[in-house]
Amino acid sequence: MKSNLLRLITGQIFLHACMTGMRMATPLLALRDGHSAWSVGVLLALFALTQVFMAIPSGRYTDRHGLKKPMRISIAIAFVGAGLAALWPSFPMLCVSALMTGGATGLAVIALQRHVGRSVRDPAQLKEAFSWLSIGPAISNFMGPMAAGLFIDHAGSVAADTTGFRAAFALMCLLPLATWLCIRKVQELPLEIPHPDAGRHGAFDLLREPLMQRLLLVNWMLSSCWDVHTFVVPILGHERGLSASVIGFILGAFAVAAALVRVALPLVVRHLEEYRILTLAMAVTALIFLIYPFTQSPWSMGVCSIMLGFTLGVVQPMIMSTLHQITPVHRQGEAVGLRLMSVNASSVLMPMLFGAAGALAGIGPVFWVVGLVVGAGSRTAWYLRPKPGAH
Repeated sequence: MKSNLLRLITGQIFLHACMTGMRMATPLLALRDGHSAWSVGVLLALFALTQVFMAIPSGRYTDRHGLKKPMRISIAIAFVGAGLAALWPSFPMLCVSALMTGGATGLAVIALQRHVGRSVRDPAQLKEAFSWLSIGPAISNFMGPMAAGLFIDHAGSVAADTTGFRAAFALMCLLPLATWLCIRKVQELPLEIPHPDAGRHGAFDLLREPLMQRLLLVNWMLSSCWDVHTFVVPILGHERGLSASVIGFILGAFAVAAALVRVALPLVVRHLEEYRILTLAMAVTALIFLIYPFTQSPWSMGVCSIMLGFTLGVVQPMIMSTLHQITPVHRQGEAVGLRLMSVNASSVLMPMLFGAAGALAGIGPVFWVVGLVVGAGSRTAWYLRPKPGAH
């Protein structure tokens, strides 16, 4: 199990880094070419749009086909999507690339999370397994933007010229190929025998469970915080004259902090319930969001980014552990897809809303409103307690 988990984590890093690098580079190219903050919000929203419509079908597909077939499809789509941006770095093609790399990452995430969730049964092992698996996106959130930023600044004859952006996109294009090298030797788990209820219920029937409703609400609020940070930092950095490398390192600092806290999680999660960790994370996140707009220098932005990484880094493992405890085994892929759909529906709408609100009222109110919502929502997390023996 441990060797397979290491291969899955490493493979996830490369595929997810492709998407995060594209998500940092494409807005910078759009801003350089004179597009507005609202256009950048639309572009960022497209990274999540495919997953809104495909998450539940992808979850059902992984329930039927397991791990490797969905992963092969994801790798191919990500490779082509990033390659198109490298060949034709225009705004329309950046939009196509965002749709493809975002959709590919969503399918891969569902397949990986379902596979890991089915590999263990004990709730304590679930928390540990998802804590380790969540290290992958944390590392790739650093690796992708940092690598893209360095290529943008240094691969061309001058910083942030078209050649630099092409080189960054070409690098992102190669990363998914490394994913297959990592996961091809992972042993596929036996597929579940079709359940008598399979196909009789829609995915939204899962929402009848109050715990699932609370889980999705908490997950939406905290993922919105992630979207705010991803959206605002490139715009703030651009307004303050920061280079692509510095912006990449600020986003990377957030990712490193998230990775570090996830490394520590397996050592402590056996002694802490998920709902307690989520409640504390929401309260601290709200406080950081109230402070963030007052930062001016790259260093102060970096400190807030690190603190936010620590708090938001604990969220996904606790959410996924809870989800697998409250969902029937034969519908776990579907439940993961439902969660991903709700998160990405938010990621489609929120950047456009943030862009419009930021253009009208400035970035500060965006931070403050989201912080207040998350702080008020911490009460919902406190009641997110799986029933004994639910898994």
